[in-house]
Amino acid sequence: MAMRNDLLGLIEQHYPSLPPSARQIANYLQQHPIAIVSQSTAEIAKTTHTSKATVSRFFRQLGFTSHQDAKDTILAMREKGLPVALDDQEVDHFQKELRNMSLTYEGLKTSAVNDVVELLAHSERITLIGYRNAYPLALHFRQQLKQVRSTVRLLPQPGQTLGEDLVDIPSNEVVVLLGFRRRTKLFKRIISVLQNHTTILITDPTGQIYNQKVDHLLVCHPGQTLAFDSYAAPMSLISFLANKVFERLGDKAANRAAYISKMYDDLEELEP
Repeated sequence: MAMRNDLLGLIEQHYPSLPPSARQIANYLQQHPIAIVSQSTAEIAKTTHTSKATVSRFFRQLGFTSHQDAKDTILAMREKGLPVALDDQEVDHFQKELRNMSLTYEGLKTSAVNDVVELLAHSERITLIGYRNAYPLALHFRQQLKQVRSTVRLLPQPGQTLGEDLVDIPSNEVVVLLGFRRRTKLFKRIISVLQNHTTILITDPTGQIYNQKVDHLLVCHPGQTLAFDSYAAPMSLISFLANKVFERLGDKAANRAAYISKMYDDLEELEP
């Protein structure tokens, strides 16, 4: 249960029960948390294409009496040493990417990361599922994990359906779902079908609507001020998790990687 001074935690906690207009506000404040103290209710409403009444109601849904109550809570923590900037000026692309990465890693809980790494290291099999822009991310994640352990597969296979594969998932398998903004309609059904299995969801803030339907949720921030989303943060998270799995498996992972490298040489697959 998130405390009043953890506004981002409160947003994540209440996200599934928020109506669509309130989720627009939630997404914006997760990307721009300083807007809570630097912008007025009217400014937040204008930026999120909602109304002042909707913004006020949003803060009440989080447990505050008003936007001002939330602002006062954050400023009180600032007085105790919590760094809070008071303006949000536009920065260049590199700075935006740094900010996305910072938001992503600041939101990761150590206990959640440890649980996910343990599953990725020791589950009998890993199944990765991704559609649209998430598909190349899932493919890359598979390639990384295959370097350090066996029985890692990617779904869906090109041109294939999922039913025959999902029906055979045993209890000791972990399913990693990757889904970002503009997910397919099928994505929701897949999560429902897998509710009795162990699942990890890697997503953007909008994917928090599933946080009570998966076992582990890892949120990446792709940014939302440019025409196209950035997938630098998800790719970084995949690298981070793969390296953690390598560390967790120790000599077993190192020996497998060395054997694969020898196989590359035997097949002459890579440049010298």
